Amino acid sequence: MTRKQCPFVSALVPAVMLFALCTAPAEAALTEAAPAQAGAGSRPNFVFILIDDLRHDAMSNAGHPFVRTPNIDRIAAGGVRFTNAFVTTSLCGPSRASFLTGMYVHSHGVLTNEEQELDPKWPTFPRVLHENGYETAFVGKWHMGPTAQPRPGFDYWLSFRGQGVYVNPALNENGRDFTATGYMTDLLTQYAVDWLRKPRTKPFCLYLSHKAVHAEFTPAERHKDLYSDVTVPEPASYRDNLAGRPGWQRMVRIRGGQFKKPAPARLPDALPPAGPWSTRPANHVKMMDYMRALAAVDESVGRVLDLLKEAGQLGNTIVIFAGDNGFFHGEHHGMGDKRWAYEESIRIPLLVAGPGVPRGKLLDPMVLNVDVAPTILDLAGLAAPASVQGRSLKPLLAGGDVPGRESFLYEYYLEEWLPGVPTMVGVRTRDWKYVRYPEIKDLDELYDLKADPIEVRNLAEDPAAKPQLDKMKAELDRLCRETGRK
Repeated sequence: MTRKQCPFVSALVPAVMLFALCTAPAEAALTEAAPAQAGAGSRPNFVFILIDDLRHDAMSNAGHPFVRTPNIDRIAAGGVRFTNAFVTTSLCGPSRASFLTGMYVHSHGVLTNEEQELDPKWPTFPRVLHENGYETAFVGKWHMGPTAQPRPGFDYWLSFRGQGVYVNPALNENGRDFTATGYMTDLLTQYAVDWLRKPRTKPFCLYLSHKAVHAEFTPAERHKDLYSDVTVPEPASYRDNLAGRPGWQRMVRIRGGQFKKPAPARLPDALPPAGPWSTRPANHVKMMDYMRALAAVDESVGRVLDLLKEAGQLGNTIVIFAGDNGFFHGEHHGMGDKRWAYEESIRIPLLVAGPGVPRGKLLDPMVLNVDVAPTILDLAGLAAPASVQGRSLKPLLAGGDVPGRESFLYEYYLEEWLPGVPTMVGVRTRDWKYVRYPEIKDLDELYDLKADPIEVRNLAEDPAAKPQLDKMKAELDRLCRETGRK
C-alpha cells in the first residue's frame, strides 16, 4: 500500500514505531525454531489461543493500516493464514462451544451467553486428547454457564465467571476462588506460561482463552497512549442508510439494541445520513482502546512462543490462533457489536503454525470454527467423535489440493435481554449471501459479494436476482436438513 493509496500512513509512524521496535527482536523465533517434521512417532503438542471479538483484519499480517501485531505475525510467517475463516454463530459462548465440540450451535445447544452450559455428553477436543494421553490445561474465558468452576477434560483450570473484568479480576484456579491483582491479559499469560514451564512426560494441549479484546475495551496502562496520533479512517459502509434492508435493522439503530429509546411513529424507509465520521470522537476512542487492548494480547502471544522455544517444544507444537467472532467498527451506519450476518461480524482470524505446516502461506478455502476440533484431533492421530460436524483441515495444512467448502450455514438465536436482534439463519457461498428471519415478518437479504463486498445493496426484492435468490433458498434448506437444524 502506497502513501497515495493510504494518505494517513505518514501520521502513523511515530505512534507505532516504539511498539514495533520493542517487540521486533523476537519476531523470527517461530520460523527459526520449527523443523519441517516432528520426530518420528511423536505426537504434537497443541497451543490454541482464542481472542474475544477479534476481527479478521485487525492484525498487521492481514494488512491493517496502523495496528501492529509483530508476535501474532510470527505465527502467520511461520505457518498459514486462512483468509476466509468464519464462525457459524457470531456470539461468544455459542461460538466457543462450537470451537470445543466441532458442532453447530443448534446441535450443541449453547444458544446464548453465560446462562447455558455445554452439556457434558458432547465430547470436546481437549477431553478427547486428555482421554488419549495428553496433559491439558484451560486458562481464561469459558463463558458458558454461571460458574467459574472447573469443567471436564482439563488437568489444570484457571478461569472466571462470565465476562470477567480487566483489572484485579476474580479468578478460579482448580476450584479455588480468589481475587488477583493486575491486568487480566497479563495474568492469564503468566498462568499459561507457568503451566507450560512444568516438566512433563506426556504431550500437552494448552487452551488459552483471552478476555481481550471484549468491551469495555480497557488497554493495559502501558498501552493507553498507543496510536494516539493516528487518524482513524472512515469505514467503507459507514454512510450506509440501511434502505432496502429489513426494518428491524433500522429500528435497532433508532431505538438502540435493548430498545431503550421510544419507537418512531413511522419507521422510515432509510435512516438519515450518519454524522461526519470525524465528529464521532466516542467511536474513535472505543476503536482505539480496542486496538490498544490487542497490544497486550500480542505481547502474550510473544511470551508463549518464546517460552515454547526456550523449553525446546516449539518444533513439536501446533500453534493455532483464532478469534471467537468478528466485530463492527462503525460499518453500516455506525454499528458496533456483532451478531448480524455481515462480513465484519462473521469473519475471524485463523492462523496455524507448527510441524508439517507450510510457512508464510495464505489459504483461501472457506473454513469454519467447527473445523478446529476435528483438525486438532486429526493432527493428534485421533478419530473425531461422531458428533463432530466440521471438517479436518489437516489435508489443507499438508498442502493437499482438497476441494473447498462450497457453502456454510450461519445462525443466531434471539437473546431475551436484546430483543431488537431477531433469530436469523443464512447461507454464504464464495460469491453470495442469503439471510432470512424465520420468527418475524420482514425482508430477507441477498448480497452479491463479488460486486458488493461491503453489503449495501440488498437484492432480495430485485426481480433480476430471483433465480439466484431461489438457488440460495434451496441451498439454505439443504444445509439445515444436512446439519439437523429444524
